[in-house]
Amino acid sequence: MTEETNIHRESRLAKLKTLQEKGYNPYPYKFVPNAYAADLQEKYKDLEAGADTEDRVTVAGRAMAVRNSGMFIDLKDVSGKIQVFCHKNHLNEEELERLKCLDVGDMVGVSGYVRRTPRGELSIAAEKFDIIAKSLQPLPEKFHGLTDVEARYRQRYVDFIMNDDSREIFKKRCQITSAIRRYFEEHNFLEVETPMLHPIMGGANAKPFITHHNTLDTDLYLRIAPELYLKKLVVGGFDRVFEIGRNFRNEGIDKSHNPEFTALEAYQAYADYNDMAELIPSLLAYVAEKVLGTTVLNVNGEEIDLSKPFVKKSMIELVKEYTGADFMTVDTLEEAQALAKSVGVDASDCISWGKVISEVFDEKVEAKLIQPTLVMDMPRDISPLAKTHRSNPRLVEHFDAYVAGMEMGCAYSELSNPLEQRERFEAQGADREAGDDEAQMMDEDFINALENGFPPTGGMGMGIDRLAILLTGSATIRDVIAFPTLRKRD
Repeated sequence: MTEETNIHRESRLAKLKTLQEKGYNPYPYKFVPNAYAADLQEKYKDLEAGADTEDRVTVAGRAMAVRNSGMFIDLKDVSGKIQVFCHKNHLNEEELERLKCLDVGDMVGVSGYVRRTPRGELSIAAEKFDIIAKSLQPLPEKFHGLTDVEARYRQRYVDFIMNDDSREIFKKRCQITSAIRRYFEEHNFLEVETPMLHPIMGGANAKPFITHHNTLDTDLYLRIAPELYLKKLVVGGFDRVFEIGRNFRNEGIDKSHNPEFTALEAYQAYADYNDMAELIPSLLAYVAEKVLGTTVLNVNGEEIDLSKPFVKKSMIELVKEYTGADFMTVDTLEEAQALAKSVGVDASDCISWGKVISEVFDEKVEAKLIQPTLVMDMPRDISPLAKTHRSNPRLVEHFDAYVAGMEMGCAYSELSNPLEQRERFEAQGADREAGDDEAQMMDEDFINALENGFPPTGGMGMGIDRLAILLTGSATIRDVIAFPTLRKRD
């Protein structure tokens, strides 16, 4: 806290004390407005300058500006702004004294009649004035707002107060989640909840967070994905399920990654990844239309229409297209590493043929996929939960969806053979022993579930935060998460 902030806080504390000494409580239990700024602006948009009405309303919000010793207050509520006019002819002595204790940032409640000033400003002529939350912290200077980027994320509540764009982004993010839910409900999916605490890490290749349960005296993992539990529900007879919830991955932080993030996963029995290749584009177009009113986006000057068919190309094909390297012509890890090196990618840390291809794709291809693209048919050794490709045993039926150079989601023809699933987990175990701490663990209970009969199923997952980045035009994931994970303050 700066010295200047301390001085302002002391002044506000003194005003708080004055109010309390007069027997006034600036922190009441309740206050009920019956009108909102935006609705009033719309209702009285044709009211002439200088005209009064006999319409009485009660509004509440934050004082964003105070002029002429409180005669004029700019009140901001959840919908917008409206001016409050406080005149001695309409307020009693106690309220006028209360007005002297008003600071920018205080929450106020006002009752009065609607008028338009001679200068044309729609106003509430206050007949009753209350301070309903005395603010002890000064707001940032109004013309520059909260300009320190780090401070914006640490004090997000202040950012939302000062920055209408931040508020709008967060509102759209909430609307995106709501639209996703409506889409799946309209397609007869059942929304479910599965555990956040997992005894075994599974459902994705990622580093977990580990916690400890005292009563059970056992370590548990914060979930990296709900996939295995959702598939167990399909085994149990729930043919179409989806879940929206938090995942946790103990990994780096950058423009598209946060350690905790909101994910969508959905599973449809009697379907495969071709059905998911129709579902994901349909979902994205639906959500964009509901939230933005259009499926056409402008991303860094390039027009993207989510209603048009997605391009479909295999990962191998895309790597060859952008680098000239054909990884189907090599078989061993060493050959793949050499081929990667020939196109300028160091894959010496990779432990399998498929991981080398994935590394080359990440470095040379991913950022170039601006138009909506389904990257089809991943290497088998990097996707242990997807069915072996029906025409190429080196690949699996797994695709990732890309828009604007960012992975939006993925989908599988889900592996349903329990014996093959055991072999895949065992191969992942070998990878863990070789140093891959993101490889999945053997999960006997999941295999046992598959042995009860898992129908042919298509599954998909999507990061809702990334979808919010795309649809709001945000620069970073921290803009679309209300309270992102930040480095500890010194």
